[in-house]
Amino acid sequence: MSFFNKVFASIGIGAATVDTKLEKSSYIAGETVNGVVEITGGSTEQSIDAIYLTLFTTYIRESDDKKYTDYAPIQKVQISNPFIVLENEKKEFPFTFTLPFETPITYGNTRVWVATGVDIKNAVDPKDKDYIEIVPNQLTNAVLTSVQELGFRIRTVECEEAPRRYRGRYPFIQEFEFVPVNGPYQRKLDELEVMFLNQTEDRVELLLEVDRRARGLGGFLAEALEMDESMVKLAIHSSDVPHLASKLQQAIDKFA
Repeated sequence: MSFFNKVFASIGIGAATVDTKLEKSSYIAGETVNGVVEITGGSTEQSIDAIYLTLFTTYIRESDDKKYTDYAPIQKVQISNPFIVLENEKKEFPFTFTLPFETPITYGNTRVWVATGVDIKNAVDPKDKDYIEIVPNQLTNAVLTSVQELGFRIRTVECEEAPRRYRGRYPFIQEFEFVPVNGPYQRKLDELEVMFLNQTEDRVELLLEVDRRARGLGGFLAEALEMDESMVKLAIHSSDVPHLASKLQQAIDKFA
């Protein structure tokens, strides 16, 4: 019977199972994630090489003028060394890791999750998947709030494939698209796109794409030739928060 149990376990029948339990389901980028991975032995003893956690996100990728939803790893953490789990045995592996500041905010269709993988020799590897919510940290929230104070409203938020010139450690970049609904830019701009590049707890590098509204024949020609868009890089520090709306306005005014 033991022989058949091992054969069945190798194809996933009666094999060890995994269940990851997170301390909570909502986080801020840069926050510490705590939890425990529970391994329950199956109908036979099994040798496990490692347990690892991988943080993933979805993003939109374009190919041949079509859009596809893809996914990319953000971080991978190994939380165990090789061990043996006996028949019906239960083992727990506590873990902790820090979410990178580049973890996308889960607005719109963007999803972020923790995938648990268990490497078992000569067997189907058990897996687990836990979705989490990522909300803006203090500095990101200050930027988004300040843009809205200037009369803009968020239209869409998408995590997209990053242009090569702005690609860092990850293949994606999150884009917040705003439209002016009142204030000084209502008749000047079609939209404003805000992207967060390099981030730390108290500093973020912004990329602003200012899309001017067409005015007159020259404006329509510029729009047709896509010459009505300007890119602005801007470094924001925590110390800028009290006058952040003014700093953003000065940067936008140069191209509005």
